[in-house]
Amino acid sequence: MELQEIRQLCARIKENINRVIVGKEDVIDHLLIAMIASGHILLEDVPGTGKTMLAKAAAKSVACEFKRIQFTPDLLPSDLTGINYYDQKAGEFRFRPGAVFTNILLGDEINRATPRTQSSLLECMEERQVTIDGVTTRLSAPFLVIATQNPVETQGTFPLPEAQLDRFLIKTDMGYPDTADGVSILSRFKTESPLDTIEPVATAADIVAAQESYTACHVAESVLRYIVEIAEETRRHPDVVLGVSPRGTQAMLRTVQVHAILAGRDYVTPDDVKAMVGPVFGHRIILKNSARVKRGLQAEILDFILSRVPVPSEDLEQ
Repeated sequence: MELQEIRQLCARIKENINRVIVGKEDVIDHLLIAMIASGHILLEDVPGTGKTMLAKAAAKSVACEFKRIQFTPDLLPSDLTGINYYDQKAGEFRFRPGAVFTNILLGDEINRATPRTQSSLLECMEERQVTIDGVTTRLSAPFLVIATQNPVETQGTFPLPEAQLDRFLIKTDMGYPDTADGVSILSRFKTESPLDTIEPVATAADIVAAQESYTACHVAESVLRYIVEIAEETRRHPDVVLGVSPRGTQAMLRTVQVHAILAGRDYVTPDDVKAMVGPVFGHRIILKNSARVKRGLQAEILDFILSRVPVPSEDLEQ
């Protein structure tokens, strides 16, 4: 698939999602970037901001299998990955697939499940496979996890450990709509939900083809160095215990390539990196205990780092 075709594919999906979601252009772009870059996305915000609606609209825009699972404290790992059970009628063990055997998995309120259940997703998200009783089964492509969590109501929740957060390519917030968007939402949902009327505009094969082709987007060596220097600065900041790892820089490389394609370019610029620093690096830095009490400090730290790291200025298109 050509890069221009990837951009057109994303434009069709975005237009379809915009029939349901109002005024969240950046969030939709982040979802599309995660989808094309073979990653996963964590949507964090208070209830009622459209997290689940966005996931459902994206799933209905692509003709592929979709499953939704509500994370609760009594959810078991086998509910996600599947289980071998004894079929008395057949006299043999059979495998019952879990929720991860799908193309798009919506995990609602992922932080309400126990750490044991959360960790059962690690192998699925990173390696696209499930191992049960020593037997490994590959998951079908594409495989995208869209997880949601509420950062405010913390009673009865289990915060995602750093290893689990690192498996999410992007973490983004929905945010409240402004007045005009709020009125538009009420008008759009006044009679019926537009989610019930949208039809698929892409296939699973289209997404797989895009995932195999987006890396053709050119990245100059100076931009690669720029990404690494930003990551190194996160490791030196006095309020940070652990900065961005090499896996984080690889995640940045994948996202900026898709971001450039969505912008209509076949090469990456420093502006692509700046645009994706928050969604990609924000959840990958661990603050000191004294700094964790200050909400939004990650964004301030990353803005400070971006102001310090020299921006490459050579001809990136060449």
